[in-house]
Amino acid sequence: MADRMQQLLKRTKGDQVIWGVVLVLSFISLLAVYSSTGSLAYRMEKNSNYYLVKQVMVLGLGLVITYWVHKINYTKFAKVAVILYLLSLPLLIYTLFFGTSLNEGSRWIKLPVINLTFQTSDLAKLALFMFLARVLSMKQSVIKDLRKGFVPVLLPMLFTCALIAPANLSTALMLGITCSILFFIGRVQVKHILLMMVVGLMGLSTLFVVSKITGFGRAKTWEQRIEDFAGGKKKEGKPEDVYQVQQAKIAIANGGITGLGPGRSIQKNFLPHPYSDFIFSIIIEEYGLLGGGVVMMLYLLFLWRSILIFKRCPFAFGAFLAVGLSITLVFQAMLNMAVNVHLVPVTGLTLPMISMGGSSIWFTSIAIGIVLSVSKYVDEMEGEKKSSAKKLAEGAAEEQDETSADETGQEPEAEPEQEVVVEKVKEKKTRKPIIKGNSPIPAI
Repeated sequence: MADRMQQLLKRTKGDQVIWGVVLVLSFISLLAVYSSTGSLAYRMEKNSNYYLVKQVMVLGLGLVITYWVHKINYTKFAKVAVILYLLSLPLLIYTLFFGTSLNEGSRWIKLPVINLTFQTSDLAKLALFMFLARVLSMKQSVIKDLRKGFVPVLLPMLFTCALIAPANLSTALMLGITCSILFFIGRVQVKHILLMMVVGLMGLSTLFVVSKITGFGRAKTWEQRIEDFAGGKKKEGKPEDVYQVQQAKIAIANGGITGLGPGRSIQKNFLPHPYSDFIFSIIIEEYGLLGGGVVMMLYLLFLWRSILIFKRCPFAFGAFLAVGLSITLVFQAMLNMAVNVHLVPVTGLTLPMISMGGSSIWFTSIAIGIVLSVSKYVDEMEGEKKSSAKKLAEGAAEEQDETSADETGQEPEAEPEQEVVVEKVKEKKTRKPIIKGNSPIPAI
């Protein structure tokens, strides 16, 4: 068993810190889901271990997906990005009109044979950032130009957000903000990003007005959530959002600094969804602010390591791919935590790799696998450079030894030329640009 584990670790490439973060988050997920699903198992007449076993299987498959994806050369995702993006648009349209409605929103579709229900927005997020990384990398030479550079990267984001917004506004806004960050990193002019925000606000206002007039959409829900967050008077309807926030506050207050202990949460019996949207409040109740801080630091550590991959990657496509996918995952996590502590209105976003789920965890696993694939490529490339530099230095040292032996008839005491060669190699490496304008993929 130990030998198999060692062989598996040798085959596991990429950033080892990110691998560690993923494993720790998975372990935290098992503890939190097992603790928070007791009442759900009772209502559904299931065994108390049913949802724990289910989560173990989901996370196990997710780790297998991450491992399998990270073995693929990241440049192959350039062509896959086009296919996934073109596939995501009709799926979003189908979901908008014919999807399964849960919590007053049509966000899910059910696959007919295996009866698996998944949110098409999860696929759309993954496809969008892969596609934007491709287009941004190919447009770096003209990215400052509005028509030739910015419009080609803007339109895919607008199409995706426009199709997601009517049923899932929080995800659409998250995508818009994350894409704006990616555009800024991709050297898009700030005035163009500001123009995009103005257009987005106009589109959001139009969507709200049309939804209020026609009744199509969730304008009433959006309005109620904002009023509840601002402390306005309750209107007739479901006070579920206010109730959830109140119970989450009680859970956080109960937790204090060190928490009540594993499995000792009280509010898990009162929160409607303690295993998904509000699982962070259960973590704080059981493990205190220290436990909540550890979870937050894990996501920030994942983002920091992804930024290091971004800085080390010499090609634009890989750099944008790593930073774009990591930012959207961490930003979603921060929004979920902000909802739990009542810093923003209720959004319905889950906590990546921790909340109970199925397809959402698998899409997150794919995204993490892609980031690790970029990291693996960077590590291999740097390893080849170090090997070449070492061979160059050894060759220069041997030549110096031969020259000294011919002239003096004895071995030299020092090897100054080797140090000079190594310093030249290091200097050459540091002068290399972080991101090149050209992508390693051919232009389409």
